[in-house]
Amino acid sequence: MPPRTVIKPVRNRYNTMRRFLRPSAGNRANLRRGACKLSKENLFRTAAYVTVFSVAEKFFGFLYRIILSRTLGAEGMGLYQLALSVFAVLVTATSSGIPLTVSRLITKHRTRGNKRGEYASVTAAIVCVLAFSLPVFCLLFFGHGLFGFLFSDPRCMALLLILLPALTFNSVYSVLRGALWGNKKFIPYCVIDLVEELCMIGMGVVLVHGMTSVFDGAKRIAFAIVFSYLVSFTLASIYFFAKGGRFADPRPQLKPLLSSALPITGMRTSSSLINSAISLLLPARLIAAGMLPEEAMRGIGVVMGMSMPVLSIPATLIGSLALVMVPELAENYFRGNHKRLRDNIEKALKLTSLIACAIIPALFALGEDVGVLLFGSAECGRIIRNGCLMLLPSSLAMITTSILNSVGFEKQTCGYFFIGAAATLLCTWFLPAYIGVYAQIAGAAAGAVISCLLNLRLIAKKSKEKVRFAKHTLLSAVSILPACLLGGMLRNVFAAVMPLFPAVLLTGLILLGADALFLFSLGLAEPRWAKALVRRA
Repeated sequence: MPPRTVIKPVRNRYNTMRRFLRPSAGNRANLRRGACKLSKENLFRTAAYVTVFSVAEKFFGFLYRIILSRTLGAEGMGLYQLALSVFAVLVTATSSGIPLTVSRLITKHRTRGNKRGEYASVTAAIVCVLAFSLPVFCLLFFGHGLFGFLFSDPRCMALLLILLPALTFNSVYSVLRGALWGNKKFIPYCVIDLVEELCMIGMGVVLVHGMTSVFDGAKRIAFAIVFSYLVSFTLASIYFFAKGGRFADPRPQLKPLLSSALPITGMRTSSSLINSAISLLLPARLIAAGMLPEEAMRGIGVVMGMSMPVLSIPATLIGSLALVMVPELAENYFRGNHKRLRDNIEKALKLTSLIACAIIPALFALGEDVGVLLFGSAECGRIIRNGCLMLLPSSLAMITTSILNSVGFEKQTCGYFFIGAAATLLCTWFLPAYIGVYAQIAGAAAGAVISCLLNLRLIAKKSKEKVRFAKHTLLSAVSILPACLLGGMLRNVFAAVMPLFPAVLLTGLILLGADALFLFSLGLAEPRWAKALVRRA
């Protein structure tokens, strides 16, 4: 061993060289800012890509719905929708809370370098969804005679039996989606979802042209759904194992998985059941208020089948934002990086406000025309116009629920949901006598406002760093009024000199551009999302 006096000069020279090469405090700050900027650009780029995929999927689904309605007719679509509504409740009950929970658990284990924990979380989730979905399948498939009361038309039960195998495929796929989500594999996630949609459309279009009756056509559409779910399950399984995924002992992860997933599943299942209850309760209350049964059913069709899908447009964009933000928020939370967590929460809230406040003026100015162009219903357009202001609280309620679920407050958001749902049901019960079918809009708005306020209160209470977004949201909301006035003026001018469709299209484009410039001028928005989308990686 060499003497200590020989080592000491070498160590001193090493320390001198390390001090010389080490960047200054200012340079280190610049490097940190550069890394943060790169992360934000990647975040905006990913969110933009996810949005493109989501919009494409919704667009193809909308075209498919038009094809089915013209091919199957009202009777066939009615059979298909009734069977699908029950199947959707089963899907929600068996697996709706799994993707978010698996994503959060994988993020937690990844931040701690625990690969076995990641694999165990996926395995535990697969065990849980199979433990729920397989008994449901067996019970309904072999004992369907006991559940004939679910449908007034027995043909719907035959369609549900065709759909049942897809319940297991979708349950396992939901776990693999959560694994992709937690590992921030957003593009494969979106590609598989889009392929599933295209397979369903392609198979459905091919099969439905050989139908012999509307019931036969509905059965063929059900087979197309099963085929598409099998495709997505197969692709996700291949990708999972090809990228090194494997199974592990699930027992250590069963308790944390169930404690997190059950509140989310309960909330979403209750939401599906409450929507079903409203669809039964509202016409009864309208008839009790003096409407004829035919008028009540027509009003329900206009509100729930035409207007609400248009008013849910921001949900597509905000859903894309939530998809990208949730793993990022969970990672910051588990790493204890509270400053970065606050920045991302502020970013999500501000972007959500901008999206809602940019869409509201367009729907207010052009809502009636949109109803006429899409559905040939001026009444639908009036409901869109009069109900568009609910988009701001409903959008904020959606994103804040995702934020809180991503950091472990599922039980609280579940409780807040039930408080909001109670307000929705009360509006549905008491208001039809005063505002007719608008009771549905008022109930949805009341539930969204309550959930939004309670969520924001919890975020403010639990955040280690103060979240500042109120000023930004207030200024964004103030921009709605001048944008609505501009949109109404432009619409009237263009509609006087050109056909309705180009007038609506031109008005919408100019209005969105003017609104964006106004928000940029106030410093409320920056074009980083668009720049990140086109920037070379």
